[in-house]
Amino acid sequence: MKKLFTILFILLFVFGCNEKPAETNSLDNPEIQDPLPSWNEGKSKQAILDFVTKTTKEGSPDFIPEADRIACFDNDGTLWGEQPMVFQLSFAMDYIKKEASTHPEWQTKEPFKSALAGDMKAVMAEGEQGLLKLVMASHTGMTTEQFDQSVRDWVANSRHPVSQKPYTQMIYTPMLELLNYLRANGYKTFIVSGGGIDFMRVWAEEVYGISPYQIIGSSVKVKYEVSEDGTPSLVKLPELNFNDDKEGKPVAIHQHIGKRPVFTAGNSDGDYAMLEWTSTGKGYPRFGMIVHHTDSVREVAYDRNSPIGHLEKGLDDASKYNWLIVDMKTEWKKIYPFDN
Repeated sequence: MKKLFTILFILLFVFGCNEKPAETNSLDNPEIQDPLPSWNEGKSKQAILDFVTKTTKEGSPDFIPEADRIACFDNDGTLWGEQPMVFQLSFAMDYIKKEASTHPEWQTKEPFKSALAGDMKAVMAEGEQGLLKLVMASHTGMTTEQFDQSVRDWVANSRHPVSQKPYTQMIYTPMLELLNYLRANGYKTFIVSGGGIDFMRVWAEEVYGISPYQIIGSSVKVKYEVSEDGTPSLVKLPELNFNDDKEGKPVAIHQHIGKRPVFTAGNSDGDYAMLEWTSTGKGYPRFGMIVHHTDSVREVAYDRNSPIGHLEKGLDDASKYNWLIVDMKTEWKKIYPFDN
């Protein structure tokens, strides 16, 4: 999968991708390069810099010990794109098309029939149950190794329908810089996403520098099996294990991490509970951030009326919890690694 990335993309990760804190805060030395070069000077950038400075400087009344510097990020729409459809759904659709010859029943059975025809309107009309059928067909009934390989093949060969770039280049450069900046100052970064945990673990470490054990997501049940020749394997079953969305996110953070975050970023009302839980914690300063998709030219502008990445309650209550609203159009110099 490494061959997918351009030299520019690799250079983006030269500094700070390892989960290893720097010895000193980068802001203590004015000669150190700007840690957030793709962010325009303004309220969002300054708020981030101020928060990291006060929480990592020894002697500061707002100092947070490294063991408690937990930062959680949503994935879809926060770290990479999610339009015109959530990318994992694109994976599921492509899998259905690839495997259609071995499932003749899909030609007449919904939502598979519409998926094969590329009719997303009809697919979405099937509702959550229809989407769940596509996910179960493309994510289960195989070993974990087989699924991992399926995702690797898709990442290597699929392209975003608009940009024609690999999906792993449809990531937000300013957010990559933020991840690196936090890690350079002793923060541990976690993904907490409604997306599939096994799907993300295949490529997220290479793309974000976040280890598989620091990724939390939705999951299906898995069964341990030993074949007739004595080979053990883990088989993915067509049963939902946990839905890591909305109120499920704080629950999953508690179960996987065991500590309440002090820094959380999301982009939709699916992240509301995670942001709320973070912001109401006691003892340390807290930082909540919402990536607001306002750029219709370089990306896609959407919020209140969008079925994907719906953002309404988060906007209405942002001032109540002092959440930072990041305006992509005005506050990001560039969005994707391939932007000029």
